[in-house]
Amino acid sequence: MTKTALANPEEPRRPGKSKLRDGVMKRGKTWSYVIRVTDPETGISKPKWVGGFPTEDAAKEARDEARVRARRGEYIDRNAITVGEYLDEWLDAHAVEIKPKTLANYRYLIDRHVRPNIGGLRLQAVRPGQITKLYRDLVTVGGRKGAGLSPRTVAHVHSVLRKAFGDAVRVDELIASNPTERAKRPRLHHGEPGKVWTPAQLRVFLASAEGHRLSAFFHLAAYTGARRGELLNLRWPDVDLDGASIHIKGSVGFVAGERIEGTTKSGRSRVVSLDPGTVDVLKAHRKRQLADKLKAGEFWKGTEDGHVFTTGWGEPVHPDTVSSLMATLIKEHNAADGVAPLPHARLHDLRHVHATTLLLAGVPVHVVAARLGHADPAITLRVYAHVVSEQLAEAATIFADRIGGAA
Repeated sequence: MTKTALANPEEPRRPGKSKLRDGVMKRGKTWSYVIRVTDPETGISKPKWVGGFPTEDAAKEARDEARVRARRGEYIDRNAITVGEYLDEWLDAHAVEIKPKTLANYRYLIDRHVRPNIGGLRLQAVRPGQITKLYRDLVTVGGRKGAGLSPRTVAHVHSVLRKAFGDAVRVDELIASNPTERAKRPRLHHGEPGKVWTPAQLRVFLASAEGHRLSAFFHLAAYTGARRGELLNLRWPDVDLDGASIHIKGSVGFVAGERIEGTTKSGRSRVVSLDPGTVDVLKAHRKRQLADKLKAGEFWKGTEDGHVFTTGWGEPVHPDTVSSLMATLIKEHNAADGVAPLPHARLHDLRHVHATTLLLAGVPVHVVAARLGHADPAITLRVYAHVVSEQLAEAATIFADRIGGAA
């Protein structure tokens, strides 16, 4: 072996070819670089060639970046996998550990908004500026018929990409850093619930719904603040009429036409206390359901420990049924003569009425958060900030009145 070869162990001995200059050389029509990388397991340093760069400057820039990472022990082999290919693998890997509905939402956001825009890019080539452009395009023309998406939807896209690229860094070690962390996304204004019903309007609605076989559902939703899926997953063994409470253990939803039961949104179960009037409503509902069972006879499809809210044949109620039923009941009430019409409201607004009423009554935020099933009272504070602000405005007067009264 010649002295030249000993002095340049990284240089390939190819007479007549382009010379290696400071770790960069031209190979055919593209440029390549070589660095020495230490194997973390053996501790042996070996030359690592990386090619395919269109220009010498591009190869040098990549070489410099690779040298820094190699010195830190963060060097990552070049990989041609695209963003779309990696996201497919990432979704498959997470299919067993996240809720089916969440997985379906991830797939939709990726297929609808990510894959058509950056799915063909090489994963290792993605830069924060490209992610920023993706978000900007989505919020301007990313929706149906060229309309822009809401900042909240773009925030959901960001959340999925942040998780996926984060795993590409920490778990799969395909990229050195997460490009979404430095990307700029549209400012998200945390929305507050719109104008919700007053207690009087809620009483009018519940009285109007009393004749329907599912009236107890709306009563329980309003008096517990529980989510739709949580109440439709509720079973009679989870209802303690003597102890005046319900144990919310999970939730239900539909994915691709299939009923899927899983954990609550926070992943935790909770016990929610009931007032005496709600206990009476549930007792009456139970009697009504038993009458339905007796009437259906052998055609009854429920079980002994069946769902609290069922069809007339004992089958679990579809979530869309109660949502559309509420709209129907409001419409029927407003069509009656001589009644004060009820403003439009969604089923989820019953949850907002529950929370708002408790907060305005001075119930501590952490107690309201526990009833609603919020994982952190900070969530309650953010969602119902307008209610808390009303209390803050009265705080000075309350304090002064208390001190003055004591004097």
